[in-house]
Amino acid sequence: MPFPLYLLALAVFAMGTSEFMLAGLVPTLAADLDVGVGTAGLLTSAFAIGMVVGAPLLAVLARNWPRRAALAGFLIVFLLAHTAGALTGSFVILFATRVVAAVTNAGFLAVALSAAVALVPADRKGRALSILLAGTTLATIAGVPGGALLGTMLGWRTTFWAIALLCLPALIGVLAVRLPEPGRQLLDLGRELAELRRPTLIMTLVVGALVNAATFGAFTFLAPVVTELAGLAPIWVPATLMIFGLGSFAGVMIAGRLADRRPWLVIMVGGPALLAGWVALAIGAGRPVLLIILVLLLGTLSFGVGSTLIARALYAASGAPTLAGASATAALNVGAALGPAVAGLSLGTSLGLRGPAWIAAVLVGIALSLCLGFRRTLAATRPE
Repeated sequence: MPFPLYLLALAVFAMGTSEFMLAGLVPTLAADLDVGVGTAGLLTSAFAIGMVVGAPLLAVLARNWPRRAALAGFLIVFLLAHTAGALTGSFVILFATRVVAAVTNAGFLAVALSAAVALVPADRKGRALSILLAGTTLATIAGVPGGALLGTMLGWRTTFWAIALLCLPALIGVLAVRLPEPGRQLLDLGRELAELRRPTLIMTLVVGALVNAATFGAFTFLAPVVTELAGLAPIWVPATLMIFGLGSFAGVMIAGRLADRRPWLVIMVGGPALLAGWVALAIGAGRPVLLIILVLLLGTLSFGVGSTLIARALYAASGAPTLAGASATAALNVGAALGPAVAGLSLGTSLGLRGPAWIAAVLVGIALSLCLGFRRTLAATRPE
């Protein structure tokens, strides 16, 4: 794989750390800003909302921008948003900075996806995507647990400052690398929108959104599950997040080998296992050893199935080069926005802290039902 692809993954690592970091900070952040845990969890939804809005908008606006300049500009705004977040004492302002950070993250990913595809042969999109997504999974292994540890020891604001500093080496790397620049693209919006209405793509995106909603809905509230349900010390929160990250890294790497040629195998074997895993977590989260094992397994399955669905979406939307990556990013973040919001509501029911895992199981169950009902449609997304 080309070296510039790994530098893009470094920048994705910085942004991915921010996207996932609140999973370890929700309880302390809620206490400091005097809001409920469910309300604090909406900051994850705020990030996802910004991704949904920003992905298609900036994909269109940035289609003819020099890739290196666009990527650097997005990173600078991302850095400034985290600086503002670290300084504010208002939940509303913090919510707004999360939206701004997400919009710039969406723009970065839209450009990075197109650059990654341009760097590799047409039949290796899945492999290239797995390397790019490795930046996100490495964030869950190192960045998110490290942020949770910083938040536990020095307060949640320290984590926001750390993200701002982490953007600096990523920015230097982006400025130093040479990327293939796009030719002048004349956007045929009508043709691309027609391409995005194809049943193959729509079903792939819907299933991907449901799987991502399950992942984010349960992951956002993992910290109180670890400390309250399992009765583990707070130091186990970053450790558990790291274990989830190790699983997600393994899932992306495994799926990267299979997503181009055997996607249906990943979806229809990994999907039912993922459903069973969420049910097992909902039932057995109070047992520390079982919780740790399930977190590792669920990280692997969630990201393995999820990254395969992203690759399928890119294949299915190959006739919409400007909006292909944006459509996948937007759909997945619709799930990332809805998942924590719905899971947060379950906390106030008799399900309590087990609610998010039960919600995740229901969402994956719906996704699998759609897969079975539209098997031929989804199986049609083959490499071109």
